[in-house]
Amino acid sequence: MKATLTSRGRITLPAELRRRDGLRPGQRFRVRRVRRGEYRLTTAERPRNQGLAGALLACPVKGWCVPVESESPDAL
Repeated sequence: MKATLTSRGRITLPAELRRRDGLRPGQRFRVRRVRRGEYRLTTAERPRNQGLAGALLACPVKGWCVPVESESPDAL
C-alpha cells in the first residue's frame, strides 16, 4: 500500500489498514527511523496484556516455558 506525505508533513494511513487494526481518530503513534527512507510506526498505547503470550513463549531457556492446556469451564 502507498501513502503520500503532505506539505505539512502528514501521512494518511489507508482505510483498509485502519479498519483491519481498529485504529481510531486521535490515537497516538511512535515513529522510529530505521535507516534513511525507512521508518517504523507503532501504536503508543498497547491494549492491556497485548504481547504477554509472546513474551512468555520467548523464554530464553528452551522447554522452561511451555503452553498449558486449559480445561473447559464446564469441567470445573
